[in-house]
Amino acid sequence: MPEGAGTGVWAAFARDLRDGPAGLARASRRAFHLALLALAAPGLPLGALYLLSAPAPYPAAAAWGFAALGLGFGLVALRLARQAARDTRAPAQAPGRAALTAAMQAASAPAIPFLLGCAALHQPLAWGLCWAAAAALYLLARTQLPAYARAAGENRAP
Repeated sequence: MPEGAGTGVWAAFARDLRDGPAGLARASRRAFHLALLALAAPGLPLGALYLLSAPAPYPAAAAWGFAALGLGFGLVALRLARQAARDTRAPAQAPGRAALTAAMQAASAPAIPFLLGCAALHQPLAWGLCWAAAAALYLLARTQLPAYARAAGENRAP
């Protein structure tokens, strides 16, 4: 096996980071999905555990409030991810690092309403609304990943 070749996620990251703009976009997608998995995976078992405690129901307005809160915080997370991709204060930072930072920050956008929905598993309206917001933020973040990679590359070109 040649030096630098390998299998697994880390080898794929390394390969993609050396593969130009298209590779940087692939690495950003990988980082996004891994960060989303790390952030959201604990939500279901913790939500199920909370469900076993038989929590008291709350009004429908609170369910809409949870969804609005998750959507608002998710949009703020996407804005911060965009700023991380375009940040020129650290010119020595490699474009790959900036794009991966932005992708991992963008993963928190759908994770926030997803986790709120997990905390509301006892309330179908609440988890449905929160998970719908999470799905919308996931699609929005996923479509912005190539732009983050382009912005990171443009802002760090010598």
